[in-house]
Amino acid sequence: MARADVSDRRRRTVLQALAVCGAGPMLASLTPPAHGAPAKGPGAAAPPAANPSTSPTSAARSCPPVDWPEWTRFKAGFLSDDGRVIDHSTSDLRTVSEGQAYALTFAVIANDRAAFDKVLDWTVNNLAQGDLTAHLPAWLWGKKDDGQWAVLDSNPASDADMWIAYALGEAGRLWNVRRYTALGALVARRIASEETDFVPGLGRTLLPAPVGFHPAKDLWRLNPSYVPMQVVRYLAGRFPDSGWAPLVGASLKQITLTAPPLGFAPEWAMYHAGRGFEIDPETQGEGSYNAIRVYLWAGMLAQGSDDFRALMHTFGGMLKYVATHGAPPERVNTRDGTAKQDGGAGFSAALVPLLQSTGNTALAQGQVERARSLDAQSPPGYYSSVLSLFGLGWQDGRFRFAADGTLQVPWEAVCATR
Repeated sequence: MARADVSDRRRRTVLQALAVCGAGPMLASLTPPAHGAPAKGPGAAAPPAANPSTSPTSAARSCPPVDWPEWTRFKAGFLSDDGRVIDHSTSDLRTVSEGQAYALTFAVIANDRAAFDKVLDWTVNNLAQGDLTAHLPAWLWGKKDDGQWAVLDSNPASDADMWIAYALGEAGRLWNVRRYTALGALVARRIASEETDFVPGLGRTLLPAPVGFHPAKDLWRLNPSYVPMQVVRYLAGRFPDSGWAPLVGASLKQITLTAPPLGFAPEWAMYHAGRGFEIDPETQGEGSYNAIRVYLWAGMLAQGSDDFRALMHTFGGMLKYVATHGAPPERVNTRDGTAKQDGGAGFSAALVPLLQSTGNTALAQGQVERARSLDAQSPPGYYSSVLSLFGLGWQDGRFRFAADGTLQVPWEAVCATR
């Protein structure tokens, strides 16, 4: 059977599952907005979402959202009324699919179903052409030069797509909503189909996007921060028919083989068939705003898991740098370990789980205090806030990742008894 036929059949199956599970905001969001519908301002260009109160109930639904002050501040500072995460530091007031994906994940952690539905509806209607069963979301949306609000770059971003599939899967499991699970499974399959390639020496490998990262027949441009192992493991296990199982080994290699010899993660790396990983000519081996997430994801792995054991001794250079300088660098030359400037509050927060997980408790606490002190002095931006929500939220025990990648949240046990 042709791949297009298989894709259509799977899409019909998921749509049937969504219909069987009931209507509500998610089904409403799958209906494309009217052609040529005008933008309604910087928040969205789509019809208003259905009322989340029409959603099916579950045990978790009877529990209120978690009291998580940092998430409340994030919503107040960056989340529009209709579900768009806005980066106010940019002239186009952009929204990136990564921000939508993270907001979905935080909403699940916080048991915040209303925020989840709102963010999901905006994402579907504005980034996925009204239908996430048929389109991966565009990575960039914002204000055009002519003043119109629209997609600015339609190429999807695979890291955002992964977190969206992950958030849908966990929302479906924790809130007992089958239509979230069905949609998460379809997104996971679409990523494996459209955003991966077979790379000799690595195997089936996640590409950063469907277009633009395979510049020559034997050359690929990869990003180690795009493959958090807890998410890779989860998608492979939760959705066994999604095609993610072969990506586990390649993803782990992508992280472990790009950090040596000094123990710093690079922004980007080139992979040349027959020669392995090489310095990316554009970023020249620098590690910065992308790479900081490599340490964050690694630090939050379940202790004792295979991935934890594989990665805990990979980033000695960064751990030593923090111990010596009191803060992670904003930019580091991964080839010689030199750096010129300390990173901000989010960078410190991102290193907390790795420091804590490797037994550097005092250093971890020092970075917690530094992050909170810097945030008190100056309001953090969108990206710094995301890093802090992950790093400090993990440190505060608001969530953990199990060895298979599933979320462990304190409210699950409480809600199950109600």
